[in-house]
Amino acid sequence: MGIMTGKKGVIFGVSNTHGIAYGIAQQLYNEGAEIAFTYAGEAMEKRVKPIAEGMNAKIIMSCDVTKEEEVEAVFKECEKVYGKLDFVVHAVAFAPKEALMGRFIDTTKEAWNIAMGVSAYSLVTVAKYAEPVMNEGSSILALTYLGSILSVPSYNVMGVAKAALESAMRFLAVDLGPKGIRVNCLSSGPVKTLASMGINGFSKMLKAAVMRAPLKKNVSLEDVGRAGLYLASDLSSGTTGEVIYCDCGCHSAYASAEEMDVLSSAE
Repeated sequence: MGIMTGKKGVIFGVSNTHGIAYGIAQQLYNEGAEIAFTYAGEAMEKRVKPIAEGMNAKIIMSCDVTKEEEVEAVFKECEKVYGKLDFVVHAVAFAPKEALMGRFIDTTKEAWNIAMGVSAYSLVTVAKYAEPVMNEGSSILALTYLGSILSVPSYNVMGVAKAALESAMRFLAVDLGPKGIRVNCLSSGPVKTLASMGINGFSKMLKAAVMRAPLKKNVSLEDVGRAGLYLASDLSSGTTGEVIYCDCGCHSAYASAEEMDVLSSAE
């Protein structure tokens, strides 16, 4: 029996087999968890449904996290099928592509509002509707990135959104702590996913991360998946209000001259 046997939860944000959310889902499933999946509209259904079916999901629902009624519907269905939940994974983020290019100072109000709404406020919405259906000792986990505390080339408004996400996580941890619900963020190092490849100069970010990291390598999906398993499971029963880094130590080291040369040449 795995450490998640008998545990039930939902993951918002799995979109393909190359993403961080999938890496976490795979580890949870391998350890015995029952997982409900959501997808963002019909275009994503063809990608997510085979993944969910491969993990024997009983719930596969469309959900736009910017629409409270759709988030509420997901948790009502989870309660109907599973009863109480033990974990929720928030792996949702978006900003218009043009907002991830050029200078941050040129960010439009529209792009700002989109990034903040989808990537940060949605965690508040998810937690609000998750609260009534979560067991004591359960976990809410959100995905973040080092760009929340450092100016990372081409990350721009998404860095601000991730900073807001982390701050919201801390307030939610205080609100939900008395009910025994933990809320944390997992900050992964750069991983070659379909979403990350849309970031301008991402391949150079991967090279720079290796130069900075004490472990002199980039994290794998398995590395991040296992960190997610820790935060979603009882293994982290005493951890809440935290940003846990899984980045081979990048967050703890100064940038080297070589790394700065690589990053400064990012287009």
